Amino acid sequence: MAYVATKGGEQAIQESEKLFHELNGHVNRQVIDTILETMPYLVDRVMGEGSLYAPELAALAIAQSGGDVYEAVLLIRAYRSTQPRILYTNQMSSDKTMILRRISAAFKDIPDGQILGPSLDYSHRILDLSLLGDHPTAKDTVEPAAKPAPKMYPLVADWLRKQELIREVEVTEDIDPADIPDVTRDAVAIPAPRAHRLQALSRADTGGLLALAYASMRGYGLIHPTVNELRLAQAEVEIKHPITGVDFSIGRMRVSQAEVITKGKSGYSLGFTATMGWNETKLIAGATLDMEMNHTATHPALSEDFVMYHTEPIESHGFCNHFKLPHYVTFSSSMDSMRKIIKTMYGEKAAGTREDEAEDTATQAEAVTKDVM
Repeated sequence: MAYVATKGGEQAIQESEKLFHELNGHVNRQVIDTILETMPYLVDRVMGEGSLYAPELAALAIAQSGGDVYEAVLLIRAYRSTQPRILYTNQMSSDKTMILRRISAAFKDIPDGQILGPSLDYSHRILDLSLLGDHPTAKDTVEPAAKPAPKMYPLVADWLRKQELIREVEVTEDIDPADIPDVTRDAVAIPAPRAHRLQALSRADTGGLLALAYASMRGYGLIHPTVNELRLAQAEVEIKHPITGVDFSIGRMRVSQAEVITKGKSGYSLGFTATMGWNETKLIAGATLDMEMNHTATHPALSEDFVMYHTEPIESHGFCNHFKLPHYVTFSSSMDSMRKIIKTMYGEKAAGTREDEAEDTATQAEAVTKDVM
């Protein structure tokens, strides 16, 4: 493809950007704090797809982009690319995270019970019009339980392994985090390393994963998923002290994970996805696609290379929107080719008529543009 750089009109471009921010309203610290408080799931999505756990920066990106999720993710990715990687955290264990929500659709009773946690799954979807009034509405308060729930819970998958319904996990030696394949630094090969696949699903576009997983669920795929376990949690982020070598926590982060289960040729098999922040839709869709991509014979749109390449939010968003930029050379070349074809097939007179029609259309478009402006 050939593109034409936009030349001139620098003042117009600057004024266009000013108008964009003017229509969005004034962004200040209060706006950012309001987004953090009232839109935590949007903040989590931007962090997850931006591949950077930084709630304040995610809220800033949302405010700065006017709520355009793709632009916000792009801002986070761009910022992330400027930051040095100075250390690696210790491995996080799923069964040692502090659980706020933990459910299973496969079993009514699971070890230590179901924990509904924060969810609208069982609520009526009705607009609360009272919030449009002048007087602020008081928040519903959550009463503390008489008996506090445990902070940590065993994995449902481990319970299934004890019953020999799914295969045991192969025990591997401790791996240096620096040796784990990194999708942000390595070229992705197909078939992809397991680490690349899970990383790609973790930071994939939520809508893209949902569309492909929905296609699988509606019959284009080979599996029918059931949620074996879904977890929303807080995880301690631990590192080793660079001098003493002692492990210590540098804070907590919101994490979530899901496993879906389906019947295979020899027992049950699991699909898995985890991400920073809480994003249940991405988890279920990603875990479904994780299982789907394990099949050698599947729908083309559910194959590993298709899923991984086409759910990358920045590349897909950028490629789609680059069509707004000038393509004068390629389109002019296309018009020249079209005129030659018309001339060859229908003669000079027809080609001239088509050119006159094109000029008339361009003149009319120019006149309409002037009227609008």
